[in-house]
Amino acid sequence: MLEELRITGLGVIEDATLPLGPGLTVITGETGAGKTMVVTSLNLLFGGRADAGRVRAEPGRATVDGRLTLPAHVRAAVQSRVSEAGGEVEDDGTLLMSRTLTVEGRSRAHVGGRTVPVAVLAEVGERVFALHGQSDQLRLLRPAEQRGALDRYAGPEHEKLLGRFAELYQRWRAVEDDLADRRANARQRSQEADLLRLGLDEISRVDPQPGEDELLREEAQRLEHVEGLRSAAQLAHVALAGTGEGDDVADVLSLISTARRTLEAQSSVDRVLGELAARLDEVATLAGDVSTELGTYLASLDADPGRLQEVYERRAALRGLTRKYAEDVDGVVAWADNARTKLAELDTSDELLEELDRERQRLHGEVAELATVLSAARREAAGRFAADVTVELAGLAMPHARIEVVVAPKPAGNGPTVPTPTGADCGVGSDGADDIELRLLPHPGAPAQPLQKGASGGELSRVMLAIEVVFAGVGGPPTLVFDEVDAGVGGTAAVEIGKRLARLARDHQVLVVTHLPQVAAFADRHLVVAKDTGGAVTTSGVTVVEHTDRARELARMLAGLPDSDLGIAHAEELLSVADREKAAH
Repeated sequence: MLEELRITGLGVIEDATLPLGPGLTVITGETGAGKTMVVTSLNLLFGGRADAGRVRAEPGRATVDGRLTLPAHVRAAVQSRVSEAGGEVEDDGTLLMSRTLTVEGRSRAHVGGRTVPVAVLAEVGERVFALHGQSDQLRLLRPAEQRGALDRYAGPEHEKLLGRFAELYQRWRAVEDDLADRRANARQRSQEADLLRLGLDEISRVDPQPGEDELLREEAQRLEHVEGLRSAAQLAHVALAGTGEGDDVADVLSLISTARRTLEAQSSVDRVLGELAARLDEVATLAGDVSTELGTYLASLDADPGRLQEVYERRAALRGLTRKYAEDVDGVVAWADNARTKLAELDTSDELLEELDRERQRLHGEVAELATVLSAARREAAGRFAADVTVELAGLAMPHARIEVVVAPKPAGNGPTVPTPTGADCGVGSDGADDIELRLLPHPGAPAQPLQKGASGGELSRVMLAIEVVFAGVGGPPTLVFDEVDAGVGGTAAVEIGKRLARLARDHQVLVVTHLPQVAAFADRHLVVAKDTGGAVTTSGVTVVEHTDRARELARMLAGLPDSDLGIAHAEELLSVADREKAAH
């Protein structure tokens, strides 16, 4: 639940704080006062698209801050995602969220005290928030949206079935496309495969090893300069350990030994000399190790002209490969690995084509079978969905209206097809083999018409609201926002919409931007967006209205006369009716 919303620097709103809470909150105000900015700010806060044109020139930055209290059924999921992003949810379930947008178009997001990608706001928003506006009504006219609405209503198990079908469909299409490509481009593939085999044969004859070129380069250098290396190593070895023939030249190890014994003799007088003697022990050990390794190195040095010639020839063979296939030997080895993989992809042998064809047929059969299961599940859900929406329409002043949900096979076109249970082919896509169409019967005797043809603006608003109420009954986010979904509605229908929103608000936090006093009268909290044009720049603020002020606002909405005694009396009567209706239910 959204507890508080603060908006700064967005559109006509300079700085406004909206105190929110449970139940039904309505937001009203004159046209142009900034009601749209409230909806825009909510959309921004929950990861919606940012429009820098909405940012006020001064201070050049818009910020939306929200404080949420997470209900128990979404807390674990939201807390897990927030923790992954580095944020924190308070122990009482409170979560702070923020979105900042500059006039240059830069956007930043914060969740739980941490800077996060905007996508994290959207992921949290999917769990806690749903926005429904007039654009949603237009979306509902699209077949894909109607199919999505039915699938969403059918429940999580149905959505898992849909996910399995989409995955199976993609595997089938991948095999189908692969087989078609191999058949259509067999000659080109064969030519490319021949070139790859030639390259692999040449590389396999040389058999390069990773890092071999660098090892050979080092070995060639040693063999080319063996006499100089031997002389340097010999001199260093003699300097460290002497010749062992009793000459008078003192070697390093002997000098260190003499120095160590001299210091040890005086260590009883001054412990500092003892410590230095111990360090000379370490020096002697290190010098001895170096002397031993130099001896081993000298023994390994061998002027071998034959081996040097072998190294030259091997390096020449490797250079022949690096001129053709890569910059170094490691690159040649990688080219060969890639070529072997590519050869498998280019295979057009009869055996492979037959194997792919069998796999294609097997997957096609599984797709057809699962498409039939998916269609049956949709038909079962369609009956329940239509019945539930029809019941809601009866409570929205459309007592004789009825919704039908038609599940029909997709027509077979130039694309992929699957057989129907009757044996005829129908089109199929990653979403199944069904076309879904919502039809409205506005009254008995009227033919069922698709929504885009048979529903007026007011009827479409109520159908949309009825669908959202049905969705709310089968789960969904705890906060619902309706942006003038009552457009085109008035009179008794408006009162019924107010009643339905009030009932919906018993189990959800419902925020409604409305121009209808009949809807506003049912609010548990009434916020008014008021415009101030007293200065050089137009600004708007948000206030909570109660008692007399609320009646004045309803009077303004009723007749544009907030100070009319008759208008206020009418508004108070409307409030009394709404209070009685809420108390009765």
